[in-house]
Amino acid sequence: MTIDYKKELESAAKTMILVHDTQVLIKLIVRMIVHKVKVNHAAILLHDTEKDTYVLTVSRGARGLKVPKGFARMDKDNALIQFFTQRLDEKLFNHGVVVYEEAQELLKNDEIDAHLKQMLKDASYQMEIFDSRVAIPSFFRDELLGILLLGQKENNEVFGRDELDFFVALASDVAMAIRNAQLFRDLEKELDAKKRLFVHTTIALAAAIDAKDHYTHGHTARVTSLSLEIAKKLGERNHDAINEKFLEHLQFAGLLHDIGKIGVPESILNKNGTLVGDEKKKMQEHALLGSAILQPIKELETAILGVKYHHERYDGSGYPEGLKGDQIPLVASIISIADSFDAMTTDRPYRKGLSRQEAVDEIRRQSGKQFNPVIVEALVELYQENKI
Repeated sequence: MTIDYKKELESAAKTMILVHDTQVLIKLIVRMIVHKVKVNHAAILLHDTEKDTYVLTVSRGARGLKVPKGFARMDKDNALIQFFTQRLDEKLFNHGVVVYEEAQELLKNDEIDAHLKQMLKDASYQMEIFDSRVAIPSFFRDELLGILLLGQKENNEVFGRDELDFFVALASDVAMAIRNAQLFRDLEKELDAKKRLFVHTTIALAAAIDAKDHYTHGHTARVTSLSLEIAKKLGERNHDAINEKFLEHLQFAGLLHDIGKIGVPESILNKNGTLVGDEKKKMQEHALLGSAILQPIKELETAILGVKYHHERYDGSGYPEGLKGDQIPLVASIISIADSFDAMTTDRPYRKGLSRQEAVDEIRRQSGKQFNPVIVEALVELYQENKI
């Protein structure tokens, strides 16, 4: 049976954004791979931030995975971890994916750099320990969150290019979903029980947004994460403006900034091309619609400013009210840059996303025009510090 990998990826992505327990999320992904791709076993090594090590979190499959005692975790100096974190000559591999058979062939090539060959040899040995034929890294920006390990296919065939491309895209979505889950977990830790129902409602609304757009799943989490990083950078200079309460409001604003898209037809959201005429007008209505939806919730008064005004421009040419300069609420100005950066660096069906360097350069060019110069400076500093 032929698998429609694009359809499976969209389905998996929509499911993942609704799951906010990391362990449940990982089990869901591994189960899906074993069932759909028909491998003997699949496992995920997940980064434990507290112990700074990679732990065998989930292993599934008809045959199971028997890992020798003491090998259920990998420290950062492990050869396989080092191979991925050092990003060794990715041109030799498919986006950094290591296929065991291909690695063995490369080891026979005398033209390959000796250091790379040794790293590849050591990484291959680690794959042998886990009886794995494919190893796929899962990155969030430059941070290795985990490694997906796949055993032999049940029919003993080699993995095809379409399957490997699917795993790469899936690993990217998994990283986004893991970071999303961690974001919500961290938020919940900071809130008392009285606020948790409110938080879960916010999470459900944010998930509903992402589920409508086939091409930008994970956008909400990325914008929220980057917005908070920008705010913290601003807070290094102005402790009074950027306090814990502001960060909490900003987090809700980031999660809900596109809530108004619930009222935008999917034919417009998922159009394979540039919006024109009434389509563009309908899309722009999402800012006002979003603020109207949230208006009854008094606790979101500051966050609503971010939802309503994140498409205003510093020079006054934005919407919905054409606010200018400092008339634009700080929460909205921050989300505006984070939203634009993510849009620029995300692939769409009709164009490939810019590199982070290209996106930062473009935002610099728009400083004082589309964007608040002070916030642009904070974004540039984050990029220079390799934090985005």
